[in-house]
Amino acid sequence: MSKIDQILDASGLSCPLPLLKAKQALNKMEQGKVLKVIATDAGSVRDFKAFTDQSGDQLLESVEESGSYIYVIRKQIKG
Repeated sequence: MSKIDQILDASGLSCPLPLLKAKQALNKMEQGKVLKVIATDAGSVRDFKAFTDQSGDQLLESVEESGSYIYVIRKQIKG
């Protein structure tokens, strides 16, 4: 597994807030850094997949553990 550079706990937030907070965090991170997001909204599975497909950021991991949804995303390396 990749080294995690930042963790965002979006537990308890409803769509689209987990994704919006993840986007804000990724915007502040350097290229190639890895963000781990913890969410409890089942709708976030669809949102994070669609976001990473469109953004070019890499969804390294997407798992469900005990009612929490864990996403590990690598910020796109441009160039």
